[in-house]
Amino acid sequence: MPSDLIGDISPEEGLPEPPAPEGPGLFGFEDVPAEVAAAPVAPKPTPYRVLARKYRPQILDDLIGQEALVRTLRNAFARGRVHHAFLLTGVRGVGKTTTARIIARALNCVGVDGKGGATADPCGVCPECTAILAERHPDVLEMDAASNRGIDDVRELREALRFRPAQGRQKVFILDEVHMLTDQAFNALLKSLEEPPPNITFILATTELRKVPITIRSRCQTFALKRVPEERLRAHFQRIAGLEHASIEETALAMLARAADGSVRDGLSLLDQAIALAGETGAVTAESVRDMLGLADRALVFDVLEAVMNADLPTALRRMAEAHERGAEPATIMQDLLEQVHMLTRFSAIPALRDDMGLPENERVRGAALAARLSVPMLTRAWQMLLKGIEEVLAAPDRRAAAEMVLIRLAHVAEMPTPGDILKRLESGGAASAGGGGAPPPSGGGMRAMGGGGVVMEAPARPAPLPQPTQWREIVALASGTQVRLHAHLLHDVHPVRVAPGQLEIRVRPQAPRDLAAQLSAMLEARTGTRWTIALTNAEGQSTLADQSRDAATDRRAAAHEHPIVQAILQAFPGAQLDAVRDENADAYGLIPIAAPDPGLPDFAPPEAEPAGDDFPEED
Repeated sequence: MPSDLIGDISPEEGLPEPPAPEGPGLFGFEDVPAEVAAAPVAPKPTPYRVLARKYRPQILDDLIGQEALVRTLRNAFARGRVHHAFLLTGVRGVGKTTTARIIARALNCVGVDGKGGATADPCGVCPECTAILAERHPDVLEMDAASNRGIDDVRELREALRFRPAQGRQKVFILDEVHMLTDQAFNALLKSLEEPPPNITFILATTELRKVPITIRSRCQTFALKRVPEERLRAHFQRIAGLEHASIEETALAMLARAADGSVRDGLSLLDQAIALAGETGAVTAESVRDMLGLADRALVFDVLEAVMNADLPTALRRMAEAHERGAEPATIMQDLLEQVHMLTRFSAIPALRDDMGLPENERVRGAALAARLSVPMLTRAWQMLLKGIEEVLAAPDRRAAAEMVLIRLAHVAEMPTPGDILKRLESGGAASAGGGGAPPPSGGGMRAMGGGGVVMEAPARPAPLPQPTQWREIVALASGTQVRLHAHLLHDVHPVRVAPGQLEIRVRPQAPRDLAAQLSAMLEARTGTRWTIALTNAEGQSTLADQSRDAATDRRAAAHEHPIVQAILQAFPGAQLDAVRDENADAYGLIPIAAPDPGLPDFAPPEAEPAGDDFPEED
């Protein structure tokens, strides 16, 4: 180094001292000051694990709400009757994959001493258990059938069956969402499921059992994991909240359990979110959970429903606005109303539920009182309208406006009488509805209400005397709407020859049923109260009523086509065509009614009548 570069540094200043090392040097801590070497090294923060993974069941006894599954698996392991293929089905989050991993550990556990065999209670500390828990065991292979659904993926799996387990006792293949496999993949898997090697176990999991071919299901032991009841979920969430040093209100627990819809994983995810929302206090309140889920208060929903069923529309809309201001989604409010209507209907059908202490007190007391005032037809009508209303709300650009329209319709029909009330008023001779008159039911007949809200007319035991038909078209019209097939044959396959009161002569086409005359006779007697004589003949007779109708339509069209105005229109609009022409005076068959003969005049002259002559005498 040149001397002029260091000439400016005085001897007493010297070179600046290097900074103290923050850790050990190249050869350890020999060249590190003692105070630095003795300083503790800060531990790395532990990454946060969500509650659903942190509290995932490790043994069979940890599975909640699946007692039948646990009992069956315990007996199978105790007797050495463990199947080579399992099919686990159920909604999301009930423990299908967790159960599959527990079975994999139970098959491979070697115990604390390393000498154990397959057991329903894996130790969790042996190398096999720890490797499976860490998801790094070479013999426990998980495949997501949703993304590996082709036949090539199944062929790779079949290729792996040729090799013995590399580390464990049993090689376990876990296929999640197995219903997503293609048909070719299912066919390729079929033979392996039926006759696998002795050290191979298949565990299939699906949320759509009906999409799994029956040939696959028949080769597996199927376990249907149930939805976990709300009371079990509430107790489970309460215990986990305590372990997380968080306090939670009972109402908030009920909301979370209800929103979980039987899924433990979904509920734990919601609980995780609720605890994070609580902040440093760790106090989970009903208000915070309600805001988080976008729910309306149960009491508020009751207020809306009660106001609607009382036709108190201002109160219903005001309470609906309050729920909207609190952040409740309109579609959620509609679903809550639907749930309340279902609960009220159950109260009406099963009165003992009013004493069920498992239900919240508010719902028991207010629900029972409201159910006592509402009939089942009214609740059924509200249920149907809410079902349709939810679809409208979800499809509407303004969901709040759509929800209010549903409430308006509900309040409007709440004032209307039910079909049962209408029948009672009609049978008693009263008005059928407010402001409208009603007539009593026909004599000898009656009406009854149907479950869907309709009314069925019951035919009288003996028909009232009716005017006797004198024309063929009148006879055919008697079968219209009540005996469809008979009406069609009378319209197309019968040529009337002679029609007289109580007597009928017809010619029947070969395609008509052989018992047509018997059917026609029974219909005429039932409708007119008179026994008719029907004779079959080979006489030509008139055209069928269908032919008469077509001929009349053709004549009307031809006459209309010759009309000057129609001709002018056809000339003004080239290419225009004359369509069907209707006559307001025509009957249902397109024919002009024939005037009935005067009953005071005989149909024909008596034998003793003299020939008609001139009115004036002859001239001489």
